[in-house]
Amino acid sequence: MGSVTTSHDMGLHEEQLTGRTQQRFFSASEEENFTYPWSYEVDYDKSAEFDAADMGISEINLKIRELMKSGHGSITVNNPRAKHSLGVGILNRVNLNFEGSLGYFGCGLIDGPNIRISGRVGWSCAENMMAGTVVIEKNAGSLFGAAIRGGDLVCRGQAGARVGIDQKGGTIIVGGSVGAFTGFMMQRGRMIILGDAGANLGDSMYDGTIYVAGQIANLGVDCVETELTDLDKRYLQGKLDLYDMTAPNGIDNMIKLTSGKQLWNYDNLEPTEKKLVL
Repeated sequence: MGSVTTSHDMGLHEEQLTGRTQQRFFSASEEENFTYPWSYEVDYDKSAEFDAADMGISEINLKIRELMKSGHGSITVNNPRAKHSLGVGILNRVNLNFEGSLGYFGCGLIDGPNIRISGRVGWSCAENMMAGTVVIEKNAGSLFGAAIRGGDLVCRGQAGARVGIDQKGGTIIVGGSVGAFTGFMMQRGRMIILGDAGANLGDSMYDGTIYVAGQIANLGVDCVETELTDLDKRYLQGKLDLYDMTAPNGIDNMIKLTSGKQLWNYDNLEPTEKKLVL
């Protein structure tokens, strides 16, 4: 019951849900709930690597799947050379390492892999990510983690505009600064920004929480500052420790932002009330 109480304390169950519930309950003994029926059995101690310098996008992605099919649980792709759409659609547990940078739409639509990218990533990295981890050692482009639903998405450097747009769950961590409209239309999940945040942070966010260590240009519509509790501090410390990251001025000085919930019943407002909200 402790985890249930904690989730309520952090505001995870305040949504005014109607109709079919969005909550899911799993049993750790039911392995089929954590893997797809068609996923490959892999051995993390069985490793492989290949050079992608002269390979096409489809060829690289097919090679990764062939190695997983043959039981390789640790795969290294050398020289990806910023090609687009690499490491996408992986619905399998695997340790995947890209030695270099990725282009647009890297690692999108994934559910389960642990991915590390030694270089940079372009727009829309890890879009619609469901579970697993993605760690980028350098910088990320705009739309980082768009519509992410689960897992941990980490950028140790700077990120562009609209980070976590339409975020539906999971955790996004950025070690540096982020651009304008970060957290736009955020619905659930957590975002941790260890640098500065651009204009319109959290604009039109429905739910979820954003933590910022640096300066904020300004807040978007219905994004408000709230009290940073001891529970928040424990969460932040634990999450940052996982990736050997620290808040520049200490966790105690971070700013916590949540939804003001003025837009929850927007359609029911009178025209004059809508003008006040916007």
